[in-house]
Amino acid sequence: MQVVIFKLKDEQFAVETDRVQSINDTMEITKVPNAPYHIKGLINLRGNIISLLDINLLLDIDKGEKEQNNIIILNIEEELVGITVDQVDEVLEVEEELIEKLDDDSKKAYVKGIVNFKDRIVTLIDIDKLLLNQ
Repeated sequence: MQVVIFKLKDEQFAVETDRVQSINDTMEITKVPNAPYHIKGLINLRGNIISLLDINLLLDIDKGEKEQNNIIILNIEEELVGITVDQVDEVLEVEEELIEKLDDDSKKAYVKGIVNFKDRIVTLIDIDKLLLNQ
């Protein structure tokens, strides 16, 4: 399975590449009045209007002092949505057997598992569960 690894504050997360449409630098965000708390606003990407979600809020991670410099555009049920991340680190091939499943915790239902590399731990996110349960 191929994944994109990105950073939020001091933690690394991964999402499967088959969900990733593109990776972009930050761009102008248009705020939406009365939008749900986790929607940062809308962006215009090559003529497509895309909702931008605050994944830090969805994952309950404090924002660091650093500016979030990348937007990952995801394809969720035939719709494009963006998430802002601190930085995109790399694209990696991960063997299924390296993914450690977590005990069933309904609060963390969006976590597919943990990938324990020798030098770091990466949380693999089920992006559909995370975004569709909002």
